[in-house]
Amino acid sequence: MRVLQSVALAAFAFSSAAIAAFGITTSSTGFTVDAGSENPFKIFVNSATCDITSILYRSEEFQDSSKYSHISSGLGSATVTATIVSSTYVKVTCVTSTLTHYIVIKSGEATLYMATYTTAEPAIGELRFIARLQGSKLPLEYPFGIVSTTGTSTTVVEGTDVYTVDGQTRSKFFSSERFIDDNTHCVYRDGTDAIHACMMMDSYSYESSSGGPFFRDINSNNVGSATHLTFYMNSGHVQTETFRQGLHGPYALAFSRSGIPSGKSMDTTFFKDLGITGYVASTARGTVSGTATGVSSSFQIVLHWYNANAQYWAYASSSGAFTSPLMKPGTYTQVLYKGELQVGSSSVTVTAAKTTTANIAASTQSHTTIFQIGDWDGKPTGFRNADKQLRMHPSDSRMSSWGPLTYTVGSSSLDSIPMAIWKGYNPLTIKVTLTAAQATGAATFRIGTTLSFAGGRPYITVGSWTSTTPAAPTKIDSRGVTRGAYRGFGEVYDLAIPAGTLVTGSNTITINCASGSTGDPWFLLPNVILDAIELFR
Repeated sequence: MRVLQSVALAAFAFSSAAIAAFGITTSSTGFTVDAGSENPFKIFVNSATCDITSILYRSEEFQDSSKYSHISSGLGSATVTATIVSSTYVKVTCVTSTLTHYIVIKSGEATLYMATYTTAEPAIGELRFIARLQGSKLPLEYPFGIVSTTGTSTTVVEGTDVYTVDGQTRSKFFSSERFIDDNTHCVYRDGTDAIHACMMMDSYSYESSSGGPFFRDINSNNVGSATHLTFYMNSGHVQTETFRQGLHGPYALAFSRSGIPSGKSMDTTFFKDLGITGYVASTARGTVSGTATGVSSSFQIVLHWYNANAQYWAYASSSGAFTSPLMKPGTYTQVLYKGELQVGSSSVTVTAAKTTTANIAASTQSHTTIFQIGDWDGKPTGFRNADKQLRMHPSDSRMSSWGPLTYTVGSSSLDSIPMAIWKGYNPLTIKVTLTAAQATGAATFRIGTTLSFAGGRPYITVGSWTSTTPAAPTKIDSRGVTRGAYRGFGEVYDLAIPAGTLVTGSNTITINCASGSTGDPWFLLPNVILDAIELFR
C-alpha cells in the first residue's frame, strides 16, 4: 500500500510540476515560454527581433545556433510582447509597421501555433516562416526524402540552389507539394529516439496565400549544418497572381516523438479567443456545396474559390459532389478543374453561417478531332520525364533523353513526347497518316502548354509550310522546369493550317519553340511545357 501511495504521490508531483511550469519567464533579452507539457517543450524568443533562438524538446536543443527561426530572413527589429491568455495560452506578438506575427503555445502541447498578419508585402524578402533546426539532429525530410538534401554537395548545377549529390541533382525546390495536398511536411530522425518536427496546415492556413490549389513552394532543405523547415505564404517562385494581404494562417510547427501528425485534424478554432488581428471565426464563415458535372471520374475533380482577399479549394467526389471549406463572406470566382485544367467558371456569394448551393458544369467544345496526343488535364501527364521532373533537374543522368524525338500517331507511346521543348534543342516531330477526308480543307493544330520560360511559345512546320509565331506569353519572371515547377498561366495556342497543306497519306508536323532570346546552357534556353496536342477542324 505504501509503495502504491508513493507511486501515486510521485505521479501527482510530476503532473503538478508540469502544470506549474507552464508560463513565461522574462529576461533582459527576451521571453522563455514553457509549455508545461509531458514531453518538456520550451522556446526562447528574442524581444528585440522576434527571432526564436532556442527550441528545447525533451531537454534537447534543436534550434540551429548560427541562424535562427523567424519570418522571412528575420524581421531585424520588432516590438515584441508576451502574455498569458485564459491561463491556457501564451501569446507572443511581434509588431512591425506592416506585419504582425503571432506565436501561440497551448498548455501541455509541444507545438508552436502561428499566424502572420500583413498590410503590405514585406521588404524583408519572401513571406515565409523558416525553422532553422540542427542538421545533425533532424537530418531526414518527409515526405519526399533526399531529393532536397543538399548539404554534402560539392557541385553546383544551376544558380545557388540546384546541386549534385552522389550523382543525383537535388534542390530545396524539389521538396514542394501542391497546396491542396500539403497538410504536413516534416524533418526528423528515426530509430529508438525518433523525433519529428512537422509543419502543419489546415484549411485556413493558405487562405491569404496566392497561386491556387496547385501552387507549390519550398517545404524543406537539409543543407548539412542545418535542416530548414518552411511554410511559404507567398513568394516570387512562378508567381501567377497578386499577393494577398491579411492574416496568413494559422499554421503550426509541432514536435513529436513518433508518427506524423496531420494538419487536416489540427484544431485552431481557439484563435478566436486570442485577439488575433484578421482572424475570422468559424461562426462568421459560410460554405458552398453543389455538384460538378461534365468531368470524367477518371480525372481528379477540383473546385477552387478565390477573390482578392482569400482562396480555398476542395476535391469533389467521383460523382461530382463537393462542399467547400469554411470561407470568409464575400463574392468569389468558382472554378472547376479537370485534373489541373480549368474547364468551368462561375460566380458565387458566400454568406456567414449559411451554405450556398452552386452547381457548376464543364464547358463543352464542338469540333471534329483528327488526332489527340495526351490528356487535356493541365499537366504534362504521361509525357517523357514528367514522372521525374518534380524531383530532378532536366540534366540529371536519371532522366531519359529529351530528344529530338519522333511520335507516330497510332503506334508511338506518350513517352515519345518530351514534357518540355527547348528552343533550338529538341524540336518534336509528329508523323501522321491521313485519309482524304481528314486531309481536305483547313484545320487547326492546338498546342496546350502549362508553363513558359523566357518567352518560349510553340510554332509548327508542315512540309514546307511554317505557321506564324504566336505573340509572346505573359512573362513569369522565374525558372520553371529546372526547379520542379510546371504550372504557369496555361496558354493554349491554336495554329491555323490552311487548306492544301495537309495531304492524303503521310504528313510530318514539327513543333519548335520560338523566342526572342537565347541562352546557355541548354536547360536555361526558352522553353514550353506541354499539356496536350490536338489536330481538329
